[in-house]
Amino acid sequence: MVPWESAILSPTVIVWLFAVLLLATFWCLSSPGKPSLPPGPLALPFIGNLHLIDCTRQDVSFMKLSEKHGPVFTVHFGPQKTVVLTGYEAVKEALLSRGNEFIDRPLIPIFDRIQHGNGMFFSVGELWKTTRRYSLSSIRDLGMGTKRMEERILEELHFLSGKINSFKGESFPLREFSCAPTNITFAILFGDRFDYADPTFITFLNLVHDVMTLLGAPFLHLFNVYPFLGFLFKPHKMILKKIDEACAVLKKHIQTSKQSINENHLLNYIDVMLFKQQEEERIKAKNIFHDANVLASVLDLVMAGTETTATTLQWAILLMMKYPEIQRKVQEEIKRVLGAGRLPTFEDKKQMPFANAVVHEVQRFASVVPQLPRCTAVDTHFRGYFIPKGTTVIPSLTSVLYDKTQWETPNRFNPNHFLDAEGHFVKKDAFMPFSIGRRNCLGEGLAKMELFLFFVGLLQRFTFRPPPGMTESDLDLNINVAFTRRPQPYSTCAVPCE
Repeated sequence: MVPWESAILSPTVIVWLFAVLLLATFWCLSSPGKPSLPPGPLALPFIGNLHLIDCTRQDVSFMKLSEKHGPVFTVHFGPQKTVVLTGYEAVKEALLSRGNEFIDRPLIPIFDRIQHGNGMFFSVGELWKTTRRYSLSSIRDLGMGTKRMEERILEELHFLSGKINSFKGESFPLREFSCAPTNITFAILFGDRFDYADPTFITFLNLVHDVMTLLGAPFLHLFNVYPFLGFLFKPHKMILKKIDEACAVLKKHIQTSKQSINENHLLNYIDVMLFKQQEEERIKAKNIFHDANVLASVLDLVMAGTETTATTLQWAILLMMKYPEIQRKVQEEIKRVLGAGRLPTFEDKKQMPFANAVVHEVQRFASVVPQLPRCTAVDTHFRGYFIPKGTTVIPSLTSVLYDKTQWETPNRFNPNHFLDAEGHFVKKDAFMPFSIGRRNCLGEGLAKMELFLFFVGLLQRFTFRPPPGMTESDLDLNINVAFTRRPQPYSTCAVPCE
């Protein structure tokens, strides 16, 4: 039994919970009237629309609700009103055309307790703008998108291939593929890669996995809706405990960097952030890069930078196991362009349209990050409705990547979505797994390079097959619930290519 399923509510607690929710709902309903939000499903007392929303698959629930209520509608998470945007046109208009109006993040209880308003992903205002701008320039200076980073990824591919070879054709878990993308992130943060057997590395891998799993727990969603009832639920307590363990390790690295930092030789992201902190202190500038913000920013990159690319790579291998004919076609293109020995480069994607299309289709089909909530920074009118400042808005990225008006077969894995009739690669505006606008993924360029090089490099060396006792038809493509959309925890067998 997983921890959050062991929470038992006594009859007394249930009655007390019912009374508190009743009072909260009456308070909400009796508050002064506000201009009309977009219409949506009828909200019930106490729970709002929670009965209509699968909290573990909100993306699917939103797409179903949009069939009746249109691409812009309001749902009630308990007493809280949230505007949902579905489909390419609505999401693009809000995040790109009206990006400055939908730029903020709402206060989400679990992330507020983790980051306390610091970092890059859930902060707002000047702290967010300055931290993101400086972090982006720092990561670029450290090699993101350059030949130097390409060489680092190819070096990591060598270590990953060695690890896969060590299984000698026997089955091993898809989670093993997380090592390589995670190490790229760690090299940026700490200045060097970790050995896969390093205890610190293994600890971080397990902590990230556990935290992301718990962030998808049903009771965690209830805590975010009713944080004042947090004493009844367990997942948020377990998350905070694991975050504390991760932060304890990060603090040691930060403290070590403080003692040895050389402003003429900044080796990693932590060094760069600490240099900015010292510069603020020296010129008595506004205190943006204080210790809590440095720690929160590093934690953001640890969690987001390790989970998303690693999960996408696992999806890629699973889909090649599921569709061996697609895997063979990719390998034929690799042989034609690279031969057996030459390592891939990021530029090779121009000569490898099918492999490039497959990588893009993996990201579309997996839709690893289904949504990240926004918050209106100002009062705004959107598509004829008034949305007050401070309103939570959820742009559903999955609904864009599965939009029937943009994709010929949205529910099927189909690389032809990114190919024209002559087999040339075609860019699609509705391809936005990294979101769009000013809050798009900070590491988008790095992730694209990693995914192409790891995917092509692995298929150049190995053919991936289902483990013994399973066939392609046995492989289930339904997601494994977490904060991200993970694949089922299958194993794979890697057979060296001849």
